[in-house]
Amino acid sequence: MEELLFGSIRMKIPDAQFRVSTDSMVLADFCRIKHGSRVLDLGCGCGTLGLLLLGADGTLQICGVEIQEPAARQARENAAENGFSDHMHIVCGDLRQAHADIAPGSFDCVLSNPPYYPPESGYLHTQDSLCAARSELCCPFDALCAATAQALRWGGRFFLVHKPERLVDLMTGLRAARLEPKRIRFVRHRAESAVNLVLIESRLGGKPGLQYEPDLILYTQSGELTAEGRRIYHLQE
Repeated sequence: MEELLFGSIRMKIPDAQFRVSTDSMVLADFCRIKHGSRVLDLGCGCGTLGLLLLGADGTLQICGVEIQEPAARQARENAAENGFSDHMHIVCGDLRQAHADIAPGSFDCVLSNPPYYPPESGYLHTQDSLCAARSELCCPFDALCAATAQALRWGGRFFLVHKPERLVDLMTGLRAARLEPKRIRFVRHRAESAVNLVLIESRLGGKPGLQYEPDLILYTQSGELTAEGRRIYHLQE
């Protein structure tokens, strides 16, 4: 299938991979990244987050790590298709292992839309590639935090989207890796709905102090996108 981002960026996604999701859109919007930063996307899939960020700021240098070879190959093709090959480099490999392309302390920011569920969870998909994308089997959260802390420069930022029911695990895992949570935002489909996603910014070596941002409400009671939802999805008023 093919997605269109920003009305101009074309992204192809194999049938065995997840299509562009709300998770990626809200995470890309949540990121606060300075011009020219070196950014590492852990578990980059077909390159959605990198394409979104480069669509907004073409000065970034992005490296993506993806364990599934078909997805990594498609991410490279998507970068080339949109003229981003000089700004988006993809590594096919396991984030739990060292890679020559990822020198310790060499990134200003890390971001991740990781698997949400433990391996024994009932939420898992039967298809192998989708199971790998949803399950922590290949990407335990403590390993994700360790890889992030290794790659970040001191004071660098980690942007994460995850499920709210894992919030205690997320906070304790981040702190254990010296990634101090600094900013948090909850995402709801509607104002009256339960929280569906949580966005967290942490800082390597940061001091304690957590800022809560207003909840992100994506839809009105009538089912239409809110003004903020339209902005995040880059839709014209």
